[in-house]
Amino acid sequence: MDVAFAADDLERLEVDFSFNAGFDAAVVRSYRKLLQIIRDAPDERVFYALKSLHFEKLKGKRAHQRSMRLNIQWRLILEIVERSEKTVVIISIEDYH
Repeated sequence: MDVAFAADDLERLEVDFSFNAGFDAAVVRSYRKLLQIIRDAPDERVFYALKSLHFEKLKGKRAHQRSMRLNIQWRLILEIVERSEKTVVIISIEDYH
């Protein structure tokens, strides 16, 4: 899957190992691990099969989005968009509390 980022800091967070974007080390580590899984996945069925990802469809006005847990507080928000023979995942991080 191709990945697009909702914010420039998130792209930098993936590749710059000295940058933490204000998150603690455990959240950054989880973020980088999940991005590797997302980039390697052929489609979203892989995410549902891996129960440890806690891949969930959101409700209400966010019904077009999905989430994965980074830790108890932070969620990786995914918006899956089909674009001319490619699936693009738009990534953001949000605090659920």
